[in-house]
Amino acid sequence: QVQLVESGGGLVQPGGSLRLSCAASGSIFSIGAMGWYRQAPGKQRELVATIDSGGSTNYADSVKGRFTISRDNAKNTVYLQMNTLKPEDTVVYYCNVRLKLSRFGREYDYWGQGTQVTVSS
Repeated sequence: QVQLVESGGGLVQPGGSLRLSCAASGSIFSIGAMGWYRQAPGKQRELVATIDSGGSTNYADSVKGRFTISRDNAKNTVYLQMNTLKPEDTVVYYCNVRLKLSRFGREYDYWGQGTQVTVSS
């Protein structure tokens, strides 16, 4: 079994910072791309940032220059450093990990449980 555990959400004032973490554990053979998505009530889940196994990153235009995604392969963990937060960043954030359970098996997408980020004064 594989588990993704997110942490780091909370309440912050506009202009503030938060760091989200997502740790994968279980019977994992290898991890490929990792990423963060967010979803507002009644809206589709949208990409925030991704990082592949080689460290290449991709960001949504709305967070470029403010958010930074990184990963620690030794810990099977992906991070999202969020700076200069705005009220419109207030949503639930989900981590996504694409991984393999065996050498010759296919890749699976796993999702974290979601963590609420609220930006408000």
